[in-house]
Amino acid sequence: MKYISITIFLFTTLLFAQDREVIPVSKTEFVYINKQGVEHEIDMTGKDFILVSVREEDSDGRFYAVDRDGTVWLSGGISSGEEVEFTPSGKWKVLWKKRYYTSKKYPEEDGSNNMNYSIFFTRWGHALHKGSIDHTSHGCIHVDHADIQLLFKWAKVGMPVLVTRHKYIRYARPDLKRIYLRGENYRRKRRR
Repeated sequence: MKYISITIFLFTTLLFAQDREVIPVSKTEFVYINKQGVEHEIDMTGKDFILVSVREEDSDGRFYAVDRDGTVWLSGGISSGEEVEFTPSGKWKVLWKKRYYTSKKYPEEDGSNNMNYSIFFTRWGHALHKGSIDHTSHGCIHVDHADIQLLFKWAKVGMPVLVTRHKYIRYARPDLKRIYLRGENYRRKRRR
């Protein structure tokens, strides 16, 4: 009986452990809080990465593609999981990519590919993929068709994917104004 109580306690503790957290502090610096509540600094300076600010009350509901020179060169609206726990926040990486893919857990009735341009970032099947940004997902990140094609081509296996429940727009705004309002094409800066 004692072992059953300990097992239930451990299971409950793991089940309700503090969620991972990524908090932006600059365009390329973040505070990461793991499931045990331990804080780590993350410096993404000099790295290509994708940041997703999920679609919730205190977030942006956008993805951001940040080039290794620190420039946000692509951004667009997204939709994410219906419930907070459906789309996990944290520091992940691109595990694999698949151009045509059908969800095994939530397939379309007609058998069509419903997760085209999938960029998988968790072992549980969470991915950024083509989907309606007007409707919530089962946990994946839906990205508009035109944006996901560019993101899919740019993303590489192993590239960091940061998912946050905080706003990032204040760090991205200058780049987004330059690219989207002034119409300037983005060119990667040369490394010296």
